[in-house]
Parts: sequence; C-alpha cells; structure tokens
Amino acid sequence: MQKQNNIRTLPRNVWVMSATSLLNDISSEMLLNLIPFFLSNILGVRTVVIGFIDGIAETTASLLKIFFGMLSDRLGRRKPFAVTGYALSAFTKPLLYFANAWGWVLGVRFADRVGKGVRTAPRDALIADSVNGHQRGLAFGIHRAADTLGAFLGLGIAAVIIWLTQSDALLLARDTFQLIVLVSIVPAGLAVLVLAFGAVDKTGSGTSSEVRRLSLKGMDARFKTFLLIMVIFTLGNSSDAFILLRGQERGLSILQVMGMALTFNLLYTVFAGPLGAWSDKVGRRRLILGGWFAYGLVYLGFAFAREGWQVWTLFALYGLYYAATEGVAKALVADLVPEAQRGTAYGLFNAAIGIMALPASMIAGLLWQGIGAWNGFGPAAPFLFGACLALLAGYLFWKFIK
Repeated sequence: MQKQNNIRTLPRNVWVMSATSLLNDISSEMLLNLIPFFLSNILGVRTVVIGFIDGIAETTASLLKIFFGMLSDRLGRRKPFAVTGYALSAFTKPLLYFANAWGWVLGVRFADRVGKGVRTAPRDALIADSVNGHQRGLAFGIHRAADTLGAFLGLGIAAVIIWLTQSDALLLARDTFQLIVLVSIVPAGLAVLVLAFGAVDKTGSGTSSEVRRLSLKGMDARFKTFLLIMVIFTLGNSSDAFILLRGQERGLSILQVMGMALTFNLLYTVFAGPLGAWSDKVGRRRLILGGWFAYGLVYLGFAFAREGWQVWTLFALYGLYYAATEGVAKALVADLVPEAQRGTAYGLFNAAIGIMALPASMIAGLLWQGIGAWNGFGPAAPFLFGACLALLAGYLFWKFIK
C-alpha cells in the first residue's frame, strides 16, 4: 500500500488537471477576492446584493454540474466537458473590465459559473477514474493543493499590483481593478491549453443503463445521507466574501485583507496534500468530522472578533478546515458510488453544496445588513448562524455516516 500511495506513482492526468487548476486559479483569485470590494467600495452595493450575486452564480453552476456530470457518464467521456468549461470561464472573466454596475458583475459571474458547472463533475470524475482506491485521497489532495497554490499566487500578484498602483490601499480603486482584470487573461488562457493538450480522456462504462437518466438508484445509502447533511452544512456556509468584508469592517486595509487571504491559501496549499494522503490511511470520516468541528469554532471566532488581526488569524485557521475536508470529501464520494455513476454522483455532490449557496449568501447578507427598513442583526450574525449549522451537520455526520 505504501508504494501505491507514493506521490511519484500518480498518473499523468492528476498532474495535468492539477496544473490546469493552478493556472485557472491564478486568474480567478486575482479577481474573485476583489469583487466584493469592487461592488462595495466602488459601486456602493449593499451586502444583500453581494450575497445575491455570489449565490445566484454558484447556484447556476450547481444545477449544471448535475446535468454535465450525468452526461459525461452517459457518453463515457470527461475531457471535452472539462476543456469547454475552462474555456468558457477564460473568455468571459475579462468582461469585468467594462463593469460599471452590479448587473455587469452578475452577468460575468453567471457566465463564469456556467463554465464551472460544465467542467467540475467531469473533471473530478476524470481524476477518480485515473487512480486506484488507495490513491484517491492523495490525488484529490494534490489537486486541491495545486488549485490553492494558484489562488495564493493570484492573490500575491493582485496584492503587488495594488501596492504599486495605489497610494491609499484602504479602498479599492477602479483603475487598479481593471489592470488586474487584464493581467488575469494570461494564466486563464494557459490553463485551457495545458488541459486540451495534456490530459488523456478515460472512456468509461457509459453504456450502462443506470446512467441513462438522473437517478440515485444503485448508490450507497450513506451517499444519499451525506448529500442531505451537506445541504444542512452548506446553508450556513455563506460566501467567503463576507469573511473578507468582516476583515475590512474590523479595520484591515485592502492590502491587509489580501495578506489575510494569502495566509489562508498558503496553509491550505501546504496541508491539503498530506491531509488527503492521511485520509487514505485513517479514513475520510475522521478528517471530515475534525474539519467541520474546526469550522464551527472558527466561525464563532469570526462572530466575536474585535480586531482585524483576529480575523486574519482565524482566516488562516480556516485554511486548515478546507485542507482537511474539500479534497477528502470528494474522495469519499468516489468510495461510496459505482464507477459508472461517478460523474452523476459528483454532479449531485457539487449541487448539494452549490444550490444552497444562494439561500446561504442571501441569509448572510440579510442577517448582516438587512434590507429596506430592516437593518439586520449586524456583522456577527451570519457567522453565529454558520457555526450552529456546522456543528449540527457534524453531529449528523458522526451519527449516520459510519
């Protein structure tokens, strides 16, 4: 088993998909972490609208993940969907350069998430199809580490641009944001080329009658329960944009918030691979339970934080939660479902997370700032709500997923 779990034995597809995600996230994270500040600082948009934009974008992606995951099972092909999805995102994100109202941002985020919806389930299924069961945690951990390293590099590039172009880094300037949009085009294009020419498609058992329609038939009861628990957990897991805004609200400048996000991604990158490999040895369940418990404590910390440095420290610890759970949860999905239904299963899994993004982010925005004459409960409220649901989901996972 030691030889099978050696990083040097991972197949080509894992490295190609990891390189693709690294490059794509360099492009994406240069922009996505700044969009809440672009909307708030430049366009004067309220938090409930920011939550709506993030929520509708993620929900759109999630609905498409089900369809394209199922379609990749039916056709027995993964790579064409992955390439198309990355290409669509690469071509639409540059349109943020012209954004002068929140409707523009919604449109671009919508199109970008359509691309994510097309690619995600087939990509995850391609990784799972390329490795054996003893390497799944390691493979998904390496992929998540590369993805997050891309986020770290993208944030670093954006922070350097802000430092060089703004004398006042407290608020984001439009010219700076537009320059970052232009720079982001290069790694996005490279990501598509690496995937198109580097990955080798895996032709699966797509002729199975079980993949002719969307169905949970033949899937482990634990997988179905896991989906329900993920819905509960994700209802309290609002967009990370609220954490970034919390940092600014507690006194951090734009550059300091970028530093906070860099610290998060650094820890995520360093620990995702080792924790994924560890899950191959000690089991996925322990890692997910520990990660959700840590998430609940960190969100309680966000609620009661009084200084910007406290939000920064908590966001760094938040990276450990992601490292312990995101790749490991995807490996667990592959453990629980038949190979011929993996595309569908990943579509359903990602949908269970993403469909709840809209209500989760809308609830967070309403709890924070309210709407109309209702002023909400303040910045701490969405984090208290998220902590409670995380601890509830953790208990249900411990009770029912053995």
